[in-house]
Amino acid sequence: MAAAGSDRARQDQQPAYVLHTYPFRETSLVVETYTRAAGRVAVVARGARRPKSALRGVLLAFQPLLLSWSGKSELHTLIRAEWQGGYLPLKGLSLICGFYLNELLLKLLARHDPHEDLFDTYAATLRALAGEADHARILRAFEKKLLGELGYALTLDQDVETGRPIASERVYTYVVERGPVALAAERATNGLELAGQTLLDMRNDDYTNPVTQQQSKALMRLLINHLLGDQVLHTRQLLRDLQQL
Repeated sequence: MAAAGSDRARQDQQPAYVLHTYPFRETSLVVETYTRAAGRVAVVARGARRPKSALRGVLLAFQPLLLSWSGKSELHTLIRAEWQGGYLPLKGLSLICGFYLNELLLKLLARHDPHEDLFDTYAATLRALAGEADHARILRAFEKKLLGELGYALTLDQDVETGRPIASERVYTYVVERGPVALAAERATNGLELAGQTLLDMRNDDYTNPVTQQQSKALMRLLINHLLGDQVLHTRQLLRDLQQL
């Protein structure tokens, strides 16, 4: 098995998506990519901003690509980008949801830390956003998968203090980095209160109940904010302005 440094020196035809691009020097782009085998990788696409560059129509967000690059530094050199056939274009709210996913990956994933299952989930989530209207369900399922991949898998089936199964009729408070604890009538709490039914619905990825929709959104916001620290999600404000997700 090759060492990590040599693995980074040259990668060929790696499944990938573009998360973000920004100008670099006069004619080039820095492209933040999410790859299946190498995780989040930044590459320089030299000449990509020239009017006749073949890369201009290829390095687009939400399109499956095969990328080849070289270099051992944090900023690699893009050698080739091949389009692998597109999804239906994301439009309107689905488009902003897609940018929200990209911003989560950019801010929460470390470079060169592959999460192959999460990559596959991301690809499936893009397909779902292009073809379905239930944006809240799609986002919650992705957020839950992302937290699990980062080592913060949600406990949704038992009280973490007693080990007892979650009861749909009870009220719980969710303790960050621990899980749900049954809320006793005589014990006040400053934490996030959740219905037991919400936790069970989230376990089953069932967001049809309006209470579950509202409480699951609040829980995910709490947990993601904890991981973000001082970082701000700009797309979240856009989503909040357009629709309550």
